[in-house]
Amino acid sequence: MANVLIEINGKKYEVPSNVSIVEACNIAGVYVPTLCNHPRLEPTGACRVCVVEVEGARNLQPACATKVQDGMKIKTKTDRVQKAVKFNLSLLLSRHPKDCMTCESNGRCEFQDLIYRYEVKDLFPAEEKVSAVYDDSSPAIVRDLEKCVVCGRCVRACSELQGMDIYSMVERGFETLPQTAFEMPVYETECISCGQCSAFCPVGAITENSNVRRVLEELERHDKVLVVQTAPATRVAIGEEFGLEPGSISTGKMVAALRRLGFDYVFDTNFAADLTIMEEGSEFLERLKNGGPFPMFTSCCPAWINMAEKIYPQFLKNLSSCKSPHQMLGPLVKTYFAKKKGIDPEKILVVSIMPCTAKKDDITRPQHKIEDMPGVDIVLTTRELGKLIKIKKIPYASLPDEEYDNPLGESTGAAAIFGVTGGVMEAALRTAYELGLGKPLPKVEFTSVRGFEGIKEATIDFDGKKLKVAVAHGGANVRKLLDKIVAGEAYYDFIEIMACPTGCIGGGGQPKSLDKNVLVKRMEAIYTIDERSTIRKSHENPSIKKLYEEFLEHPLSHVSHELLHTTYVDRSKKTKTYNHAMA
Repeated sequence: MANVLIEINGKKYEVPSNVSIVEACNIAGVYVPTLCNHPRLEPTGACRVCVVEVEGARNLQPACATKVQDGMKIKTKTDRVQKAVKFNLSLLLSRHPKDCMTCESNGRCEFQDLIYRYEVKDLFPAEEKVSAVYDDSSPAIVRDLEKCVVCGRCVRACSELQGMDIYSMVERGFETLPQTAFEMPVYETECISCGQCSAFCPVGAITENSNVRRVLEELERHDKVLVVQTAPATRVAIGEEFGLEPGSISTGKMVAALRRLGFDYVFDTNFAADLTIMEEGSEFLERLKNGGPFPMFTSCCPAWINMAEKIYPQFLKNLSSCKSPHQMLGPLVKTYFAKKKGIDPEKILVVSIMPCTAKKDDITRPQHKIEDMPGVDIVLTTRELGKLIKIKKIPYASLPDEEYDNPLGESTGAAAIFGVTGGVMEAALRTAYELGLGKPLPKVEFTSVRGFEGIKEATIDFDGKKLKVAVAHGGANVRKLLDKIVAGEAYYDFIEIMACPTGCIGGGGQPKSLDKNVLVKRMEAIYTIDERSTIRKSHENPSIKKLYEEFLEHPLSHVSHELLHTTYVDRSKKTKTYNHAMA
């Protein structure tokens, strides 16, 4: 890739020829404000906050949507630029509510930061409020569009990354808002609750449906045994909420913080990830033995389950019947663990810390109840945990590392890689190979299913039998793969689906970041955890072996099916034709 020589504020820089002005300024360490721009989305130049002067251009140019050219001279700090930035921010402020103190995004709002940085005053009289749109129909997200700054990030994330097109910009001028078709409540649309819209929203217009206050009340009342579990992807992201470098592994500090919050037991969802592999790997071996149905799809991503039920119901019989790992651990806490400790299950409250907003939706499914109790009572996202720790003024970065409680805290490297795209597939293959063939793997890593490519395909040698597997992540890629299968253009034996880009590390509940390499750093950290693990195969976890000996008997037993498996429901709005090429 050729480089070009440009000038920024009188200094010369050599930058790649294909970058925008804002990217060139980032390379040069020159600050340019942005609001509608995000490094993982296509630029639109909608907000005009990133305007700069370019020599020879009559008008100010949007830095996010203007490519550099050789010899270009750029100015970012002139009076004209500063006045334009303030003017544009003031226009947005005139339609924005002034309830920052109680907003869910207070303290991590990009608009709030810009207003402070540029000392923006109310230059314009307060406009009449935008027609209020407050939608809390979804257990996953809340939309409060009075706070919208019309950046369009939610629309682009839902369309470009997820292929769902739930939102579109409606009306014009002051009345413009990202709305659903016919202004339907979002939960009545084909929304899969992935929460990517909330992860990309720079303000408080779309947020996770917060349970921070409810958990605070439970911690303060403390009239139940409070159990918390943490997902694989949380440990490589929670540190970002406290200024640590993206990809920092802070598992021990997270455990310590949860104990200081007041939880009685801190368990690791990774334990249940190992359990999921035991059940799912055994289920795959059963299908190989009985001739299908194929392909078998992984089932640990609740946003993917929503997509299957709402849009692709013809695949429901192909889904693994396994619950997601946190929905396996919850029932075990209220049965196996409760019995060992002599605790009344109704006196136990289980909280899951997840990178995912769809898990909030997941716990409302009636199929997940055990003896008329929810398996998991409350879900907090990684972002919500960060807020909870800050409210309690716990000094996260300086906490000593602590270990999970046992017996539901021991896990393997295979469980850790659940947090990244390809990880569930790799973990399942490690166990299915050795359980099915009774001999050790020649190599523990299945690198062919790793990486950032949206759709990955591989052929696995299963002792002479060639298994065709596929991995897809990000809703748009998932839909491409599924449509290809429906059209009869491809056949696979086993498919891993993750609805969020790069899997759980890019989940809708993870810390927000403008670092374009944040997902790379988190992925590298996950694989580092796997490589450092003493045990890297789920079936070798001694606590899992003990659980089967003492309680579950064996994979796919009656007890396992009662507690660890589930069913699915066709929630599509129109009948879709089943393609016999899948049979």
